[in-house]
Amino acid sequence: MTVEEIRAVPGPATRAERAPGAAATGRSSSMAVRRRRAFYMFTAPWLVGFVLLTAFPMGYALWLSFTNFDAISPNWRFVGLENYREALSDPVMRQSLGRTAWFTLISVPMTMIGGLVLAVLVNRPLKARGLFRTLMYLPAVIPPVGTAITFKLIFDTNAGATNGVLDFFGMDAVAWLADPYARYVILMSVLWALGNTMIISLAGLQDIPRELQEAARVDGASAWRSFRSITLPLLSPVLLFQGVTGVIGALQTFMPLLLAADSSMAGTTTVPQDNYMYMINVFAQYFAYGRFGYASALLWILFAVIVVVTALIFKATSGAVFYNVEPEAKK
Repeated sequence: MTVEEIRAVPGPATRAERAPGAAATGRSSSMAVRRRRAFYMFTAPWLVGFVLLTAFPMGYALWLSFTNFDAISPNWRFVGLENYREALSDPVMRQSLGRTAWFTLISVPMTMIGGLVLAVLVNRPLKARGLFRTLMYLPAVIPPVGTAITFKLIFDTNAGATNGVLDFFGMDAVAWLADPYARYVILMSVLWALGNTMIISLAGLQDIPRELQEAARVDGASAWRSFRSITLPLLSPVLLFQGVTGVIGALQTFMPLLLAADSSMAGTTTVPQDNYMYMINVFAQYFAYGRFGYASALLWILFAVIVVVTALIFKATSGAVFYNVEPEAKK
């Protein structure tokens, strides 16, 4: 055979020619593997942090809650549900939970309403609007420890700025960090950081279409009617988010309570009775009394309370929250 005849003989088909879709399938599989690797690479820091800083501590606290471990005596043992039975029958636990509930019922609506009012004000076309937004949000940037120390310096009985002003006008000093004033100082420290709720409410306000409000004005609706019938319903998902996160945070309030306590925190008597809330009780059981098992049971009871309260909030607001998303068609 000549060279031309040999070249003319059809050779074996290549793999791609035999299966045209095989190469495309291989490429898509390789792309999927690379995407999966990228996903785990970017989420690995969060996953490691969640396991080490959340999942493991929660599991360890759950195990401790079934023991009488005190971190000192080697003769600890499993006690089953004894810590939970003692906690549920403890009047100190119930009173501290009641004070925490009172604080939550007052502080959460107060911060939500205050933040919404500020958001409405800075959303208007004012001069230097950016400056006002910055100044109102600035206190929220201060760490909780800094806020606690600042308010303690302001309301200290002996050398506080507030009592200094009262002394200037010839008035007697007031023990602001003792009962019955300590609870109001705590609420003021919460209002100090209204910038967080203001920013979230402002983002929700700016997401509302202007056409709806303009149409309401054309129809003769007043500003209040437009706000009540258009703005609030469209802002309801944002308000729900603020309510849920606010309740969860308020039930775990601890750091602001330190401003009304002795710096040493050697015992629980340094905390005013009105501010002896749930997390202060947990802190005392851990570090003042060394009852690690009982304190861990208190933490898990609080976790159960938070889950139940959150579920009740979602249940109660299921028909009042407006989501501007079309429901997916059923297949």
